[in-house]
Amino acid sequence: MAEVKASLTCGVLAALLASAVLAFVEDLDDTFKDTRANDVWLVDFYAPWCGYCKKLEPVWHDVGVELKSSGSPVRVGKMDATAYSGMSSEFGVRGYPTIKMLKGDLAYNYKGPRTKDDIVEFANRVAGPAVRALPSKQMFDHMMKRHNVLFVYVGGESPLKEKYNDVASELIVYTYFFSAAEEVFPESVTLPELPAVVVFKDGAYFTYDEYADASLSSWVNKERFQGYLQIDGFTLYELGETGKLVAIAVIDEKDPTEESGRLKTLIQTVAKEYREHFNRDFQFGHMDGNDYINSLIMGEVTVPSVIILNTSNEQYFLPSEPVATTEQLVQFINGVLNGSAQAHGGDGFVQRIKRVAFDAKSTIMSVFRSSPLLGCFLFGLPLGVISLMCYGICTAESDDGSDDALKREGLTDEEEDEEEEEEEEGEEERHRANELEGPEEEEEEDDVDGEKDPEEKKTD
Repeated sequence: MAEVKASLTCGVLAALLASAVLAFVEDLDDTFKDTRANDVWLVDFYAPWCGYCKKLEPVWHDVGVELKSSGSPVRVGKMDATAYSGMSSEFGVRGYPTIKMLKGDLAYNYKGPRTKDDIVEFANRVAGPAVRALPSKQMFDHMMKRHNVLFVYVGGESPLKEKYNDVASELIVYTYFFSAAEEVFPESVTLPELPAVVVFKDGAYFTYDEYADASLSSWVNKERFQGYLQIDGFTLYELGETGKLVAIAVIDEKDPTEESGRLKTLIQTVAKEYREHFNRDFQFGHMDGNDYINSLIMGEVTVPSVIILNTSNEQYFLPSEPVATTEQLVQFINGVLNGSAQAHGGDGFVQRIKRVAFDAKSTIMSVFRSSPLLGCFLFGLPLGVISLMCYGICTAESDDGSDDALKREGLTDEEEDEEEEEEEEGEEERHRANELEGPEEEEEEDDVDGEKDPEEKKTD
């Protein structure tokens, strides 16, 4: 009896915990549009059949629990975009899952990794003010320890401040924006003039130049990454939005070699010492393994090696000779910059056809690797049916002679002789009939000549 009570108690507690977790994530319907105005919402637009959506579901519950328990003003919800297609279309949902932060009339797309920590950090960043104040040196030092890249506006009211606020509202999905008085900075930070926009990163600081750096939005978008960083597939996608070319040392961190360490050091050196020359056009980093790169270029990159990617048009550049020194790497980068280095790939028509074929091949190979039996069924069965159809078409015999031959196969020798004699007699009869018809036809021709008109006779 005690065991039964214990099991019932455990069941009740589990149910309560499950309901509590579900309470942190609200199911939304078509009334959401009218009721959301006064709150900040983080919404997952999903499809019930989507595998990625199912994978995100437990993470999404953890996000709801974290934000609720931390006292965040952000409410977490989820909406079946297939059941409420009109509502999801209004919010610009084009794929599943789509994560959006809805704040007043603004909607921010989340494009980061689908992990609890990254999503929670995004929600807290976007939910707060676009520009946060740094009132003291202690606060500035604290933020410098927390963030690898820090944008700060310094000065009073000005047109530059208005631009900065607009850029912050636009790019808050990527990074934090702050404002401060010049007094909160260390004495080593000296600004040529005020107002100014400064970015702190890589152990240094850099000031926005309205004349040299074009628009503030473009400058912030290019400077929001460290000068050198570890690159993965997601980071490479984000770097594509900056318009920069990406110089990558492809290495194997699981099996580090002296050559890998040397190439990595060369890239780091160029990123730091040649910032003035290359920062506007290049991003530097390293990537562990070549699988992702191989899928991009539809080829094989050796490990370790150096490659430069242009993600805007899918071109890539490889050094013509091994890179052994900093000078050789700088020469290679300059060659890419001035157009003398040979470009491979691209997004032309031929490359697009190759991409379709490559993706199809990759899909088939991945299916066979993950489930050989399923692969044989999906691709082997249709190929077998098509082969049988082709065989049937090619071996079909429709000639009359072949039909006669099939008929004769079952006859004896005597029956074949009788059949041949009958055919010979039939041919003789047809020949006699033709001889009899010949004179009659000639007489008919004479009669026709004799029936000419009198005028024709006169002419003759």
